[in-house]
Amino acid sequence: MDIILQLVLNGLAVGCIYGLVALGFVLIYKATELVNFAQGDLMMLGAFTCYMFIVWHGFGYWTAVALAVASVALFGALLDAAVLRRVLGQPQFAVVMLTIGLGAVFRSFASITWGSEIYTLPTPFSARATMVGGVSVSHEYVSIIVGTVLLCAVLYVFFTHTRIGVAMQAASQNQLAAYYMGIPVKLMFSLIWAISAGVAAIAGVLLAPVSLIDTNLGFIGLKAFAAAVLGGFGSIPGALVGGLTIGLIELYSGAYLPQGFKDVAAYVVLLLVLAVRPQGMFGAVGRKKV
Repeated sequence: MDIILQLVLNGLAVGCIYGLVALGFVLIYKATELVNFAQGDLMMLGAFTCYMFIVWHGFGYWTAVALAVASVALFGALLDAAVLRRVLGQPQFAVVMLTIGLGAVFRSFASITWGSEIYTLPTPFSARATMVGGVSVSHEYVSIIVGTVLLCAVLYVFFTHTRIGVAMQAASQNQLAAYYMGIPVKLMFSLIWAISAGVAAIAGVLLAPVSLIDTNLGFIGLKAFAAAVLGGFGSIPGALVGGLTIGLIELYSGAYLPQGFKDVAAYVVLLLVLAVRPQGMFGAVGRKKV
């Protein structure tokens, strides 16, 4: 039982990261119908930026986190305004290839700027744990879960109880109707890209103490994309549930199945779910409504 509870805790923590990155996929897709395959690399940039502020410039942890999230969020908004807005309305294949290319550029930039070494992000939670019964509760894993819950609560309040959040929802549901109602659609899209990039940066900062930081950290975005599809691409709750599901499947398959199954078990479950329910667990079939 202690082993099962330990795996649940670790699986939930890893699943929260997948869910946050998947959330970025969903936010951008709901607004612009673009699939951003550079989302994982934005997470990697967030982790590296936080490391730079803490280790290179000597900022405190919380100040560095705030600066890293703000920097990556601003970069996301500028990326939309300068590059991605130009491909709206183009074939999906062109958009996919563009975002894959941007991801490669981000990795190259990180390699040039920070090198190919593997870094450790110092945090107030590092190397600390509390024994609860027979379960070792790592403060790093707890910080991931608590951070995800708080972020989701903030996003829920923002999107449902603020004028800007409601305007973003309107722009994502029907661009033309939102424009006729006086909503600055292009600005809303840039803000959505900023929020998505900021969420990715937070995911990177939360994950960095557990998995370390290197230029390949962004490849977690592939599993996060699978989580978004599993939950129902376009569903915000589905992205989080899909991330948690894949995180738990990975940990349990790694513990109880033969070696090598850990990396493919989540995709097998994804294929099985899509065979039964092609729209995913929380996806809806229907037309958009104003």
